[in-house]
Order: sequence, then structure tokens, then C-alpha cells
Amino acid sequence: MNYDTLVSMIEHYGYAALFFSLWLGIVGMPIPDEVVVMTGGAVTVSGILQVIPAFVLTYLGVISGLSLGYILGRYVGTPVLDKLRRKPRMNRWIGFSERLIVKYGSFALCISYLLPVVRHIMPYLVGINKMSFRRYALLSYTTGLVWTLIFFTVGRFVGNHVQDVGVLVYNYGIRLLGLLGLCIIIMIVIRLVRRRDPAR
Repeated sequence: MNYDTLVSMIEHYGYAALFFSLWLGIVGMPIPDEVVVMTGGAVTVSGILQVIPAFVLTYLGVISGLSLGYILGRYVGTPVLDKLRRKPRMNRWIGFSERLIVKYGSFALCISYLLPVVRHIMPYLVGINKMSFRRYALLSYTTGLVWTLIFFTVGRFVGNHVQDVGVLVYNYGIRLLGLLGLCIIIMIVIRLVRRRDPAR
């Protein structure tokens, strides 16, 4: 599935296409979540959907899909995880996710939003580890709101280039977002310096 196919689905099924494309991401939809969220923003500029309902349904799709992973981890447990470990590539991502939990604890859930595959594995792992749903929701839903807002807004600016930008983000994930964060920090520092020294 590509950007044009997704836009066509949204034209036919409206807001439901956005929601289910993200909700089904947990089972490996053939299009990255970043592209779906940015597409949600892009179609509000072209007038296919309204901004606020599109954002709300996009956000609900993101957190519903990831919450499904948490519920499966909590109530189904390790059998699914053991099956996934048989695939070398998935085993590598599972191992990486487990190391994140060991290093950062609960906040690994927040970090996982920056990493495409890990984003779907992490809720399952914290569910297996019996994190309370209240804590899961606090961390995941808050981070998910910020993450959705960022990519939805980017989608409104990049328009038809969503597919290209989405592939870059998917492939370079945390490095691109880290670079963006660094640029924002530099801009803030420059503004603070200028305020302290009006002569500049």
C-alpha cells in the first residue's frame, strides 16, 4: 500500500480509513504509521477531511492499536512473543526493546514512539511485565498525543511528499527526530541570548 492508495481509501471511507489503518498497524499493515498520520494531516489541507475530526480519529487509531498490543501482552503473555522470536529480524527488535526496558524502565515506552518497529513491540512487553494500565495509559497516551500532533502537522506542510518523508522517518527514525530536537534547542538558545543582549 502506498500514499495514493491510502488517500483513495480515505476518499471512499473517510475518517474510518484513518482509524483502522492505524489500529491494524499492530498486525503489520504494509504502510508505516508515520505515513498514515502524515496523510491524515495532508488530506485536511486538500479538503477531503476536516482538521479536528481527522486529528482525533488519527490519535485514537494510534493509541488503540498500541493498547491492543498491551492487552495481548497482559492477558495472552509469552506464547505470541516466543513465536515472534523464531524470526531472526523480529528477535533482534525484541532484544533491543528488552534492553531499552532494562536501561530506561517505564520511560522506554515513551522512547519507543521514536522507533518504528519497537513502537509495536514495547506495549506487548510492558503488558507481559504487568505494568498497570493506568501507568501505561499515562505514559503511552501522552507521548502518543505529542507524536501524533507532530506528524499530523508535518503532513499538513509536506502535502504530496508524505510518502518520501515517511520513508525517511521510518528508515532514520530517532536520528531525524534527534536532529529536529537539536535544531529546536539551538533556536531556543539563540532567542534567549538575544533577549539578554538586546544590542545584538
